[in-house]
Amino acid sequence: MLSKRLMIKTAPKAHAGNILFWENYRVSVLGERLFRLEQSDGGIFRDEATQAVLYRDMPQSVFTFTKQGRRAVIATPACRLILAKDRGQVCVELNGKRILADNKDNLLGTCRTLDNQGNCENAPWAKGGAEKFRLGVGVCSKKGVAVLQDDTLSLGKDGLVKNARADGTDEYIFAYGNDYRGALSALYQLTGKPPLVPRFALGNWWSRYHAYTDEEYLRVLAAFEERKIPLSVATLDMDWHYSNEKQIKKRLVAQGKYKREYIGECAVNVGWTGYSWDRRLFPKPKEFLKKVKDKGLKITLNLHPADGVRFWEDGYEKMAKAVGRDASTQKQIPFEFTSAPFINAYFSVLHRPLERQGVDFWWIDWQQQNIAWQGEREREYDPLWALNHYHYLDNVSTRKTPLILSRYAGVGSHRYPLGFSGDTEISWETLAYLPYFTATASNIGYTWWSHDVGGHNLGEKEDELYLRHVQYGVFSPINRLHCSSEETMTKEPWYYLGGVGQLAAEALRFRHALVPYLYTAAYHTTSECKPLIQPLYYRWDLPAAYAYDKQYLFGEELLVSPVTERRKADGYARIRGWLPQGVWTDIFTGDEYEIGAGGKELTFLRALDSIPVFAKAGGILPLSKDEGNGCPNPQSLEVWVYKGKGSYTLYEDGKERGEDRVFLTEFFAEYTQTDGAGTQALIIQSRGTASVIPQNRSLTVRFKNIEKGKIRLFIDGKKASFDGTQTDCAEVKFPFEKGKTYRVEVGFAIESKLEKQKKRAQKQLTLLQGSNVEKQALYLALKKAKTEKQYAVAVKKSSLPDVIKQRLLETLW
Repeated sequence: MLSKRLMIKTAPKAHAGNILFWENYRVSVLGERLFRLEQSDGGIFRDEATQAVLYRDMPQSVFTFTKQGRRAVIATPACRLILAKDRGQVCVELNGKRILADNKDNLLGTCRTLDNQGNCENAPWAKGGAEKFRLGVGVCSKKGVAVLQDDTLSLGKDGLVKNARADGTDEYIFAYGNDYRGALSALYQLTGKPPLVPRFALGNWWSRYHAYTDEEYLRVLAAFEERKIPLSVATLDMDWHYSNEKQIKKRLVAQGKYKREYIGECAVNVGWTGYSWDRRLFPKPKEFLKKVKDKGLKITLNLHPADGVRFWEDGYEKMAKAVGRDASTQKQIPFEFTSAPFINAYFSVLHRPLERQGVDFWWIDWQQQNIAWQGEREREYDPLWALNHYHYLDNVSTRKTPLILSRYAGVGSHRYPLGFSGDTEISWETLAYLPYFTATASNIGYTWWSHDVGGHNLGEKEDELYLRHVQYGVFSPINRLHCSSEETMTKEPWYYLGGVGQLAAEALRFRHALVPYLYTAAYHTTSECKPLIQPLYYRWDLPAAYAYDKQYLFGEELLVSPVTERRKADGYARIRGWLPQGVWTDIFTGDEYEIGAGGKELTFLRALDSIPVFAKAGGILPLSKDEGNGCPNPQSLEVWVYKGKGSYTLYEDGKERGEDRVFLTEFFAEYTQTDGAGTQALIIQSRGTASVIPQNRSLTVRFKNIEKGKIRLFIDGKKASFDGTQTDCAEVKFPFEKGKTYRVEVGFAIESKLEKQKKRAQKQLTLLQGSNVEKQALYLALKKAKTEKQYAVAVKKSSLPDVIKQRLLETLW
């Protein structure tokens, strides 16, 4: 019998009042816009949970059912499902339009892996590659109706997968129009919501496929510390266990045991599978793990479980006893993830001892072929889903902050974060695909992809590509540096020259600072079905929002447009993008873009030091200013505020200390303007358990696009003193206490768009390279401009390089 901790509670049977029959169909009305459509000539339908769908017990729906000759109609308050004997004619009437229930115009979902996708001929971006490499479907469609076919195996009440599927078709019809978040919420109703990703997972990960010794690994961590580059997760790839194929083979040949019955048959490399520390590299693993954890890092080890358990493993005898095998034969114990005794012992015998030594979670690197179903070769089974499922449940049973890292195993995989996207080639083509790939995965609820930042292998070392990959990684779900095992390849920033390494280090520090924002977004993902990464069409139903599919929303406050192409000879990359209506401020350059109705297509020019990341008007961005490894709730909290009205609630909890307590800090941005003067205010309130946050927290508020003004601070309605030192914007710093109400406000003179352009021109002409005489002459001409048109004419007449002109005009239109 499977251990109870490895069973998940399901509710797969639909409410009887939601079920109806017509012809060879069984229909379950699971919501106003959600239908289950089963078709079986034998009238055999499935009421069990599946690998994908766990819950169908929605409340009784309101609908009518009428038969109309060769058709039948199910009408809910939101739409009508029109059944036909020919499944190809089944349609949905939505907003006055009849839409076939198929996946034409589906906005797609994701796939299992990007292994070896780069410049190779079957890459999704290569000519003809799309025919060989397809993303699965998602629950979002431009035409308003999407269909998921559930062809996964059944999941029994005993917690084990059954080698059985539906008798016929088993489909779910999502009729949500362009309410894509609504469709995603409906998917989560069926499959379960994504769990809260641990705070530590949102910092910077160090990972490299390399046979480190314990001393070498600790030296690398010390080098990051010395350079003040914070990390939160330490990853050991497969070489933590005995993995040297030549050495293993030599020993086995000498023993006469280099045979399938002793080593197994699935793995490409006999050393891939292993559960015992290589004592030549890690003579005292428990001491090593403690030293890593003392640096404030969580630890994950890589697994390739395909070849079961071999006789040289520390746990071999206990495993043999647990599964009823004779250990004296020294024969391989096959990987049997359909067997309860094997699954139970897999965790209790092989993994629990390592976890007691200090391992926090597991990186499950399954990529081998299917295995026989309980020894029957004619019935094969892909165990990736089961590995993800049981590994995550096992981690839940021992951790307040459960996690795994593995590959995508189909619909429902979001229940087992995180996703490992595989071994991509180091290329600009790879980088250019990742923003689209990651955002599109949200359409199937898979919101936590972890890529090999910088690319995994092959390609060429190109410092600019590395930096742009790191900058993208900062604004991706998980920022995990990683690469292949070649001795001449690594991802430490100090191996990248010409200032690139310093810029990469600065980007990694900013990722560390972003953790309060990221963790709040993670909470929104699990509580409100809001992915951290969202395609633009989730918020704007406009053609450009679909066309610019490399741009994406990053949480509720930011819009990102990554740089995925090389710079031109003038030193600037060109990023073609689109901004929606409103005022958007680049958080790195300070550029403000005032965009009218319908949005605007633009070309952003950026040097090496940043990528375009835009804050909305009234945006509020919380940042940690603490240094050092790990991601605890910060003692020094900094909040960036952008002119306008807005609100934001910062979520913090005590899970990393084993507590289920929560602390919320609410921010309300207010903006008023009268007679040429403006006032931007931020009101701060808090509630929850104060012990969650550090004592003596300091709070700095920075009004990022207000250069200067008169600042006032009120605490519980009374005017208070504060640190008045300011740098490049209006700011205030003060001690923060739970339960008090703070109001920070700055009064400032309103500047016209032309005045702001002139100030920006002074900054840009100082930054940009060119003749100092000509730059000064242009600046004097711009100061004299009376209108925006005169400003533009003066720029265009200048003899300065085109890049300077383009940069000066970028925010004007």
